[in-house]
This record gives sequence, structure tokens and C-alpha cells, in this order.
Amino acid sequence: MLKWVQSGLSAVAGTAEPIYGPDALQSVTTGLTPETAFGELTRQDLEWRSLPYTNVETQTFYLTTVTGHVVFVQVILSNIAGLHTTAQFTCRVYHPDNAEDRVWTSTHLENFKVGADKTSFTADKLSIDLSEDLNTYKIKSEVNDKSLVDIVIVREAPGFKIGKNGTTNFGTDPKNPWGSMRHVFWPRATVAGTIVSNGHLIEVSGNAMYVMALQGMKPHHAAARWNFVNFQGPTTSAVLMEFTTPPSYGSQVVNVGAVVRKDQLLAATIVNTAEHTKVKSDDANGWPEPLEVKFTWSGVQPESLTPLQATLEGAIPNLVERVDVMSEIPAFVKKVVAGVAGTKPYIYQYSNPASIKVKFGDEEYEEAGHLYSEATFIS
Repeated sequence: MLKWVQSGLSAVAGTAEPIYGPDALQSVTTGLTPETAFGELTRQDLEWRSLPYTNVETQTFYLTTVTGHVVFVQVILSNIAGLHTTAQFTCRVYHPDNAEDRVWTSTHLENFKVGADKTSFTADKLSIDLSEDLNTYKIKSEVNDKSLVDIVIVREAPGFKIGKNGTTNFGTDPKNPWGSMRHVFWPRATVAGTIVSNGHLIEVSGNAMYVMALQGMKPHHAAARWNFVNFQGPTTSAVLMEFTTPPSYGSQVVNVGAVVRKDQLLAATIVNTAEHTKVKSDDANGWPEPLEVKFTWSGVQPESLTPLQATLEGAIPNLVERVDVMSEIPAFVKKVVAGVAGTKPYIYQYSNPASIKVKFGDEEYEEAGHLYSEATFIS
């Protein structure tokens, strides 16, 4: 806890940390090889941690439907300095052609709690339940009349974490880290149910991807930039999660991912790249807004050790939204953080058709599908 109060303003407003150096980061990929990257998910991996200090936990379900809707539903559980815990339920529904179906809601939750089994989550007018066999999530939300959710997510391919616990740790003493970043995934699942978006009933059917994340420290101290990829095709899914640390930890890149086909995990990967191959300067903030991208995955199938190479590249012309994160926080905090720390976080969210090229052993194929991607710039 000393690091939270080492600089009083930093503890309150999120100003820059001292330069600890690259040795103060213990990446989730440290000591792993492509052959040992895969970690099988257990019940404990899917439990809420409810840490007693500053952290943010999320469950996010990304849906790609046969009707062309792109949806995500998310629970955010935030603890501020171990003193105050809040929860939000967020829902985005997007369709490229049907503007009347589009909605974005973020609703404060009342009387929220993690269940005794640590995998369920409830609040007034909300429930998220994981089945005993760890294969099915049932999500029902009536917390906001603009986005009523009643869906079932069924895992189709193996879930995964990287290594033993999917966690990157921060701190100069590896045995006593002062921060962490954790991700576990279901890269391919199915979804069925209904969503009422702005009064429009949507029959939901298609593919889903699920990620449970924990940032066990202030998010802007953990990462300066993020890239996120969720590709869903008729048989193939690919996920990639990359963050770059601030200079205080050596501006190091941590990148994890996976490629699956139907019910088979082709590889959980730690040798990946996320490139913005063409950008333009955003007049509003100066960030290099991506226009074209290239993502690559390289690894081996955990059991057969069959090698995998996958590439997805091309233009991403359809920017769904550019999110000004600072606009979501109180004005006085925004003024202090922007004036002293110089942070100006923006999230660029994209929804585009795309194709992935896969080489798995001697087999090569290309599959068309849908790409949802995010590029986040923080500091």
C-alpha cells in the first residue's frame, strides 16, 4: 500500500509514477514458450476476486449475431482505495444499417453482490449465473428500459488463460506485487435469447466471446495503450489482448491471444503482433487514429504441438464510436488529472467485415467473418 501514498497527488489524481524500470514488471508471458502458453480454465479462474484495494473487475460478453447486430454486455465492479465499491451494467447494441436498434447504456447497480459460489453476480433487476459444469452463462438484466437483456451463452471451444494464472504483476519485489493485470477467455461460444433495444425486440443468435478481466491497480498506471481484437467467423474465432505499460515500467508490451476452430483450440498464443499500418492524426486530441491494421498470431496446439500461424489485416473504415473517457468522470477530477498528469484517454471502437488467414500444420485456409476491434490511448 506504500506505493499508493508515495506521492499524495498520484494517489488522488493519477499523476505519473516514478520510473521503476522494466524489472518491476513480471509479464504473464515470462518463462513461457509457445508450447507451454496454454492454461486450462478452472472454476477458480472464473470467480470474482473482490480485492480489498483499488481495482476494477469486469465480465464482458461480446456478441456477433446472424442479423448483423454487434453487442456487448458488461458488468464493471470498481473498488476505490478499499473504501468504496461501485458496480455498473453496460450494454451496447450496434447495427450498421438499423440506427433505431442502436443503444448505449451504462447503469449504476443497486444492492449488488457476488454470490457465495463467487461465480454468480446479482443486483436489483440483474442476474448473471454460471452453470455447475462451467459451460453456460445465463444473463438477465432489466436495469435499464432502453436495453433489456435475456440471453444464454454456451461455451463451444475450450476456454483458456495464459500460464498458471493469466496474470501480469507489477512491483519491484516479485513476491509482493503492488499491482496486477489478469485476463481469462472463452474465445468462441454461442448465444441465444432476446435483447430489447430502444423498444425494438431483437432475436439474438450467433457467436459470442467472453473475457473476465481484473486490473488490480489504477488502470492508467498499468497501461498507456491497449489493442483488443475479437474476430468471429463461421468456423474460426480469434482473440487478441495487448497492452503497453507506461514508461514507469519500461513501455513494455504484453500480448496474449488464441485461435480456435469449431470446438478445437488451435493455439493459445504469446507471440502476437498488433500494428496500426495506416493512421491519421485525430484533430480533437492528436492521437494516431487507426485506419488500417495488421494482427498476427503464432503458437502451437497444446496437445499435438501442431504449429499455427494466423494473420488478419486490412482497412477498418467503420468507426462505431470514439469514446472520450475523461467525459465520463466528474469535472473537478477531469481538470486535475488533465492539468497535472496530462492524460487524455480515448477508445476507438470498430466494427468491420474481415478475413483471417490461417496456417495450421500443413493446412492453409482463409475465412471471412466479422472483426470487432478497439484501440485505446491513455497517456
